[in-house]
Amino acid sequence: MKKSILNRLEGISGDLYCKTDMEDRLCYSYDSGYISRIPDAVLFPANTDEISQILKLANREKFSVIPRGAGTGMTGGSVPLSDGGIVLSLLRLKNIKKIDTDNFISVVEPGVVTGVFHREVEKLKLFYPPDPSSSNFCTLGGNAAECAGGPHAVKYGVTKDYVLGLEVVLPTGEIIHTGVQTAKGVVGYDLTKLIVGSEGTLGVITELTLKLLPLPPSVSTMTAMFDSVDAAACAVSEIIRQGVIPRTIEYMDRASIKCVERFLDSGIVEKAEALLIIEVDGTVRQTKEDMLNLKELCFDQKAVFVETAKSKAEVEKLWKARKSISSSLFCYGPDKINEDIVVPRNRIPDMVKKIEELKDKSGLYLVSFGHAGDGNIHFNIMLDKTDKTAFKKAELIIDELFDYTVRLGGSISGEHGIGITKLPFITKEINSVELDLMKKIKTLFDPNNILNPGKIFPY
Repeated sequence: MKKSILNRLEGISGDLYCKTDMEDRLCYSYDSGYISRIPDAVLFPANTDEISQILKLANREKFSVIPRGAGTGMTGGSVPLSDGGIVLSLLRLKNIKKIDTDNFISVVEPGVVTGVFHREVEKLKLFYPPDPSSSNFCTLGGNAAECAGGPHAVKYGVTKDYVLGLEVVLPTGEIIHTGVQTAKGVVGYDLTKLIVGSEGTLGVITELTLKLLPLPPSVSTMTAMFDSVDAAACAVSEIIRQGVIPRTIEYMDRASIKCVERFLDSGIVEKAEALLIIEVDGTVRQTKEDMLNLKELCFDQKAVFVETAKSKAEVEKLWKARKSISSSLFCYGPDKINEDIVVPRNRIPDMVKKIEELKDKSGLYLVSFGHAGDGNIHFNIMLDKTDKTAFKKAELIIDELFDYTVRLGGSISGEHGIGITKLPFITKEINSVELDLMKKIKTLFDPNNILNPGKIFPY
């Protein structure tokens, strides 16, 4: 990038907030996936106006801008397509502007850490359900860009269900406001829903209006262990079929259990082939009844051990185990390919069998866990990327897995987005007419293709 352009960027955000040293650029060259590309600079704007100026300059000078939250994404969404361009970090925009307890809404900036927001609204007896596993690090803006989900999605839905309105800087620098701060609003096209989940390709989110719920008065958590992955998968399907809707049903296979068994006190863990973490909420009476029904149902589905958490400390330990899986998997290999397929809930047993089949056929270390309550399974391949034979096998496994997912009526991405890594597979799910329409929308928003180019689909 020309020195003159870098000087103008420094003039917008200030010398301290325009990083061009290699050490800083390397830190922003990757996300939580396995792709790394080095930007020309990293900018930390302080407000919407600075972002608008940066994007107007990018349009004049034709350089790419890659919006970034905390970098916890898995598909390269915040990674430059090729070396170059600037990464636009939104971490300085971290204010919770308003929590309205009368209307159950909040107005926040995109750099607010999701877990911090959870704790702040819960102090006021309110509840923001979306809860990605990286909630202690990820940001609300990044969650909106990827339409993040999490364990609570089975009962409460995902991020798009809680974003009422947005302030957005378009790729051409204009500032727009979408959506409403009311329970209803149907004036014009729903630009809010279009931008949520667009992976930073249509605009830079600078403010979010979020819907809140009353905090459930009671929450109960249980674990159920099974001596086969098939039995656990069938139990998930049966729970939903019976009409019991827990707020969480998390699934862990044997390999993921072993990664985090230090957090799980029960000795039976050593023999378990699969584990479910099931959580219900509501009134005290309702949660007690639901726990009893679920315990009986799990035993009917061949659970070998069922236990209800007896204290807040036990619950916290369970969730620490669940949220530690992804980082703990590196005990199986130096590199990880993480996919997050989703299938209809009654097809979870079929998908689990398929994963076991691929594991046996390939000889690679495959690990699966995830949000089984909504059919979202995180499928991980642990390997050494420098082993070309293993990497080729992994690519074939992913291709076969995605084909099977679509045949089951599922989707190749439940919450990770498409980014770079899933871009070659998007036509398995979306046909050419739909894809061309999406490209036309991208061109309308971003005529010079400067904002997060090369993500979701080839331009």
